[in-house]
Amino acid sequence: MIVGRRCCCVMRRGCLIRRRRGRIKIMNQTRRITMIERAYLPPAEYAGRYGEYRSALLFDDGRKVANGAEWGAKRREILDYWRTKLGEWPELIRGQRLVRGEPEVCDGYTRYPVSFEWLSGQKTDGYLLVPPGSEKKAAVITVYYEPETAVGLGSDKYLDFAHQLAQRGLVALSIGTREASKRGEYGLYWPDIEGARLQPLAALACAAANACEALAAEPVVDAARVGVMGHSFGGKWAMFAMAFFECFAWGVWSDPGIAFSTTRSAINYWEPWYLGYHPKPWRMRGMVTAENPAFGVYPQLTAEGHDLHELHALVAPRPFMVSGGSEDPPS
Repeated sequence: MIVGRRCCCVMRRGCLIRRRRGRIKIMNQTRRITMIERAYLPPAEYAGRYGEYRSALLFDDGRKVANGAEWGAKRREILDYWRTKLGEWPELIRGQRLVRGEPEVCDGYTRYPVSFEWLSGQKTDGYLLVPPGSEKKAAVITVYYEPETAVGLGSDKYLDFAHQLAQRGLVALSIGTREASKRGEYGLYWPDIEGARLQPLAALACAAANACEALAAEPVVDAARVGVMGHSFGGKWAMFAMAFFECFAWGVWSDPGIAFSTTRSAINYWEPWYLGYHPKPWRMRGMVTAENPAFGVYPQLTAEGHDLHELHALVAPRPFMVSGGSEDPPS
């Protein structure tokens, strides 16, 4: 119930009943959906404009997907292509539990330092935020350069996603590539950086999947409602994690670069810590040029006409939100 001097709003049986100055107005679910439906539609100037991307509803042999059953086959075709290009994951680490450290009571939740194995033979640490109550709760994994920012312990106070969501009742696990970021290597490399068998974004996605397995085992977590979210570097990470791991129920990515581009330096999927892995010494960081070319699978993906809209197709129909940010303006 929301009560003000002139308005009282009550939710009853799926309807919003609003009383204003003695008059009662019932806003049913259809009306409420109509009020926000514009957020689910493209602006008029972009309606029907799909760019030059190859349709995700075309099989590799040129056939069109005709129905839902055929989409299942096309989805497998997309997934198989990307997995082949990026490298097959090592076996997921099932049955592990988060190892908790000493708890700290915060505003609206308890924070635990935790550790677990996120790739075979590689451990990490992070933070688990648990709101009060023993009932099963939705949960989120936040991903970034380090785990401190999302819990409010970093320098950027506008990216404290785990802290904010825990205050709103979600269990949150914050993880990040702290040590690799300190070394300027950023990503994850399996089995090691000298001879990685996966592109780093694939390894990051696998690590998020193992984090999801461990988080879902927590007694207060509803395993069917675990999501993943991140910004910038974390946005790329979250997008790939949800595309390649179906156990994520929802996702949010902000400012990741939602499609490949060679005109903006932060949409840098070609870098060695994303999709351009090659053994050191690495290429000079920066734009792709004839003197400073890209390596790894990135040039292959773009040459063969593949792009990130295919990953968004893998995510659907699970709910997800994309915030374009500074790197994805309307132009």
